Order: sequence, then C-alpha cells, then structure tokens
Amino acid sequence: MNRIFIVDGARTPFLKARTEPGPFSAADLAVACARPVLARQPFPASKLDEVIVGCVIPAADEANIARLIALRLGCGQRVPAHSVQRNCASGLQALATAAERIALGRAQLVLAGGTEAMSRAPIQWNSAMVGWLGKMLRARQPLDRLRALARFRPAYLKPVYALLLGLTDPLVKLSMGQTAEILAHRFGLSREAQDVYALQSHRRLVAAFDAGHMHAEVETLYDTNERFYTEDTGLRRDTDLEQLAQLKPVFDRKYGLVTSGNSSQVTDGAAMLLLASEAAVQRHGLSVLGEWVDHEWAGVDPSQMGLGPVHAVAQLLARRQMQMRDLQQMELNEAFAAQVLACQAAWDSVQYAREELDMDRPLGAVDPALLNPEGGAIANGHPVGASGARIVLHLLHALRRQGGGQGIATLCIGGGQGGAMLLRAEGGPA
Repeated sequence: MNRIFIVDGARTPFLKARTEPGPFSAADLAVACARPVLARQPFPASKLDEVIVGCVIPAADEANIARLIALRLGCGQRVPAHSVQRNCASGLQALATAAERIALGRAQLVLAGGTEAMSRAPIQWNSAMVGWLGKMLRARQPLDRLRALARFRPAYLKPVYALLLGLTDPLVKLSMGQTAEILAHRFGLSREAQDVYALQSHRRLVAAFDAGHMHAEVETLYDTNERFYTEDTGLRRDTDLEQLAQLKPVFDRKYGLVTSGNSSQVTDGAAMLLLASEAAVQRHGLSVLGEWVDHEWAGVDPSQMGLGPVHAVAQLLARRQMQMRDLQQMELNEAFAAQVLACQAAWDSVQYAREELDMDRPLGAVDPALLNPEGGAIANGHPVGASGARIVLHLLHALRRQGGGQGIATLCIGGGQGGAMLLRAEGGPA
C-alpha cells in the first residue's frame, strides 16, 4: 500500500450550544477552518482528488454537505465530494476513508474531516401533526377542510427535538448519558472520581491555551456581528470541585452520578485535514505533520457503548503487535468522565481481558499523564461529526511538540462501536 501523510490541518474554536441556534452552519464551520489550510498549500484547491466530510446532523439545505463545502472552498466542479456518518466517529471515518483511497492509489490529495452545528439540530412536528397537515392539504372542498380542522388536537403541537432523538439509542432506548451511568455502576466509579477527572480536563486545556500550544491548530472564527472566537467557549477557567459537586445528575436524577459538569458539551465546531500520498508530498514539496499508520473499528453492546475504544484499541494493537507502552500519547474522546475512566478500568482488568477481549492478560491502563494531556471534550466540547478529526489533528501536533513518536486517537460511538487510529509523527515545530 502507498504511505499516507497528514500534511496540514486546522479546527475552529468549539462553540458551546446555548439556548438558540449558533451563528454558524455546519458548512460555515468547515469552510472557516479548511480555507486557511488550503491557502497554505503550493497548489490550488482544484488539484484535490476528493473532499470527504463527516457530519451527523446536516441542515436540510446542506444535503451531501461535503460537496457544498468543496464548492465553497473553490475546489471547482470537477473535484468530487461525499459525506460520511458514523455517529461520534464521523470525522474519524472521513479520515479513514481518505487514507484507504490513498493507500489503494485511487487518490493523491484528499481534504477530509468533520463538522457539526449541534445548536442548529432541527425541532420537528410529531407524526400526528404531520398526518393532520396531510389531511388538510388533501381536503379540496370547504366542508372537507372544516372536518379536517375539527380533528386538530393541541397535543399535535408537541415538538420533536432531533438532537435528543439522535443522542438516544433506538434499540436499547437509552440516552448516551444513561449508558455512561451503566458504566459508572459496572466499574464502581464514584461521583468524586468523575468530577476530579472533569476538573483535570478543564485545567489541562487552560494550560494548553495559555502556553500557546493550541494556536497552531485553532483558527479564529469571525461572525457577522463583529464578534470573534479564539478559544473554545465551553472551557471553564474558574471551575473547581466545589462547583462541580453542586451539579445535579442529569440522566438518573435519583441515583445518578453523571452530570453536565462531568459530561462533554453540546457544541458547534469543525476540523479539517489534508492527506497526501508520498508521491504527492514529493511532487509538491509538502511539509508533513504526521503519518497515518492504521485504523480499526469494533462493535460492543449499545447499552455500554462507551467501551468501544477498549475493543478497537485492543484489536489495533494486536494486529500491529504492539503494547500500550509503545504509545507516546493517547487521545480518547471524553464523551463522559465515566466513559474514559471505565475504559481505563477495562484495559486494566484481567476479567475483562479474558471474558470480553479473548486475551490472556490485560493491556493495562494508559499512563494518566499520556492520556488527553491537554484536556478533551469535557472542556472543549463534542461536536459529534468533528471530534474524530479534532483528536487526530491534536495528537499529531502534540507528538511533534514532544519530539515525535506514535499515538492513538480513539472514540466511543453511539450505537455500540469504537474506532481507533494509529498515527506517527516526527519531532519538529508544531
């Protein structure tokens, strides 16, 4: 197979969803971070072979959002584009698909990543209201319309929140937060342990921004109201354990341990990366951020979907004949503090290794210093279509800053899956 290099990339600041739609559509966000990436290259956007974008909830006017983004970026009509959807790992899927295209020699230059405007998730009519509207539209005579109108009920006006439906598994009928509660109880994770981890995420991200480590990957966003964003707006510089302890459980109000403070945030954001073959790197004289090595997908019980990374990482390391100690860093998307801590517990469990992973001995937990050392989604948010691309981008920058090495970017995936990508980077300016 051809070697696959990540040449460049950028992300937007992640904007925490408030009580109204955010200022940017999903396409706006992707264009905002992809444009400077392409502007830095010695070739025009029309030289790309393809654009691949992950997005879970595109707007009604953003069908095949990848094509819309490609055209807005000036790639031209001849550059094809397609969108992918693998829930929380949609951005990682876009990168994996791009890597596979290049590995097979079907492409040389691919722009790939993910985007999401979760604050703009639609609010819909329920099925009863839709049925009633259909009857009204079919009624031609005045009397028929009056009869249809008489069948209207106020309950028909009850809205359907697409975001809440999307964050609930349709088979096991559990929200993602409820699956985190299951993991907390399964592995005996206390509320305090979850809050301590959440606080660490915020403090680590604060330190990364203050040290200037995020400037290389985060592009400033400008909206139409003369406001600009340089930092993730969900980052809490002032939070502490006392404040976190005061928050009430969200998903199990009586016995629960998972709160808004130890969960990832509903967020808008995008991350886009440029992948290239070795031949394209040489032909255009491109600098290289890092190299794709391998990736893996795994399936788990949807009611415990947070354990997906345990299986994906185990399968990936087994195929590469590697151990946890061979990694210089891991970026594990922080859907919930309980989910991250549960993965650590499962990797360290002899019983889990034997009964769930069919391994003689456990892989061992990741060194906490090497796990999300500059924070994660609890602090910066989890725009589901973009997070997979973000953790890959950040991992490569972090590896370069620390002198090079290899690491894994991994996520749990709603519906009961896990994804993991192995990457390598040389030391150099990040």
